[in-house]
Amino acid sequence: MHAGPSGFHNAPVTRTLVITSAILTVAAGLRGRSQRLGLSYQDAIENRNIWKFIPSVFAFSSSPELIIGLYLLYYFRVFERQIGSNKYSVFVLFSLIVSTAFEVLALALLKDSRTSAAGPYGLIFASFIPFYFDIPVTSRFHMFGMNFSDKSAIYFAGFQLLLCAWKSSFMPGICGALAGFLFRINAFGIRKLKFPKKITSVISRLFFSSASSSHASRPNIRGNAHVPYAGRQQNYPSVGHIPMPEPPESSIAMLVSMGFNSSAARQALMQARNDINVATNILLEAQTR
Repeated sequence: MHAGPSGFHNAPVTRTLVITSAILTVAAGLRGRSQRLGLSYQDAIENRNIWKFIPSVFAFSSSPELIIGLYLLYYFRVFERQIGSNKYSVFVLFSLIVSTAFEVLALALLKDSRTSAAGPYGLIFASFIPFYFDIPVTSRFHMFGMNFSDKSAIYFAGFQLLLCAWKSSFMPGICGALAGFLFRINAFGIRKLKFPKKITSVISRLFFSSASSSHASRPNIRGNAHVPYAGRQQNYPSVGHIPMPEPPESSIAMLVSMGFNSSAARQALMQARNDINVATNILLEAQTR
């Protein structure tokens, strides 16, 4: 299952999240504070240690969590490419704040002395909500007598992340899923919010200018599939002189619902071999040219 072109092309927010999480995790490990990360009832309620929230939200407490967590954050960059960096920033901020608030509330109600798992669990498991509803299954296969799809690897990675910290990761995982569900149902009209242009321009100059300039020169998505769609007919690849199958109407309808033209959506799907994620990226990059 593809999440579009490799790297952080058209995903500067994801790039910042991955780098921030990696740096804070390594820094905490070098200072011997990895096991002190995470929230507890004493930190959140009794001591009101607000400063501990920031590293606990972004830094993982172990290497396995870091590897799996960064892989999932990297994969979920597909949502930033679909809705744009501005709206994705709103989703990130909403997921982190709401999931942390749910986590603090749960600690207050349970009065559990155990420390919850550290890291962006809230954002990762909030992303599983649109992943479940909005990312279609493009292929299925059988293994060991069970049915799997091309989405199974991502679900398996999420399950592994939950098991890395065992019981400590269940609470932030559930709180993150709740935050993602609230965003999906547009609670408080959150999906309509966008950051003002002045704020986004300042942030883009500080963090994203180098990334956007380096990606601007990349001519293609992957292999020999040309990126730009300029309204002309492309010569789509074929295998053994067999023409590409007609894109499913459901995939075309999904792209049209995202605001793309139906004919452009059809051609992008053919160019992407009916991979809706790659087709979305083709259309998004065509708009930026």
